[in-house]
Amino acid sequence: MTVLMDGKKLAQKYRLSLKKDAELIKQHGVVPTLAVLMIGEDPASQVYFKSKQKLAAEIGIATIDTVMPVDSSQQAVIRQIKQYNEAANIHGILVELPLPPQLDEKAVMEAIAPEKDVDGFHPYNIGRLFMDDAGPVPCTPAGIMALLAEYQLDPAGKRVVIIGRSTIVGRPLAAMLLNADATITITHSKTNELERITRNADILVVAAGQPEMITQKYIKPGAIVIDVGINRLGSGKIVGDVAQEDVKQRAGYLTPVPGGVGPMTSVMLMKQTLKLAKRSVEFERR
Repeated sequence: MTVLMDGKKLAQKYRLSLKKDAELIKQHGVVPTLAVLMIGEDPASQVYFKSKQKLAAEIGIATIDTVMPVDSSQQAVIRQIKQYNEAANIHGILVELPLPPQLDEKAVMEAIAPEKDVDGFHPYNIGRLFMDDAGPVPCTPAGIMALLAEYQLDPAGKRVVIIGRSTIVGRPLAAMLLNADATITITHSKTNELERITRNADILVVAAGQPEMITQKYIKPGAIVIDVGINRLGSGKIVGDVAQEDVKQRAGYLTPVPGGVGPMTSVMLMKQTLKLAKRSVEFERR
């Protein structure tokens, strides 16, 4: 039978642990603080914005929340980020995506100080990750690695196929798995014979943004299937990129949607905030 990898349960386990970590940091006179910047009032971004506020408060992380007008200029946004960079009491900086069209996402993300880049998207931190010298790392791939570890699924020596080459999931996850001694193939919309490639995967990660595109014909019997997709159908139902009921007939392990990778992303963000705050405590001790 397919084992469903319960990200919700693991996220709760992390929340309890992170609360203790936050208290230990506060005992050194440091309040872990995350600055969250949102440009405009995109409904989906607002939902994530509020959920992060709630989770941070539960764990014991302070947030400094700024909502700028949707027509904010590039200069104004970068000026705000630089203020966060210079604030000693701020340990992590998060810019909610997507950004309005007049803003250059790459320039905005590069304006964040690498040592406060809680999302792990700064080119400096991505470069360190590929050199196996990781600082802050992207949170969704970190959540996937945590799920694999929880279920004692060691990637070493495994053949991994990743569908999707985004800088948020596919590329950084490939680096993490490579650092963990897996053999990696990245596929994408231009890949030929996708089905043939995925059927050789011991671990298949699907981050394609296509509702239920992966059925059991793409799956090697007993494979570990990680579904990163979150898609809302016209009926309102939320599904992943994997046809879950079909794939359950063949996969050994599967992350459900919802309740798989999604809950892990937010707790990894909070874990990384605490890690950056802890570094400030260690710096003060020197």
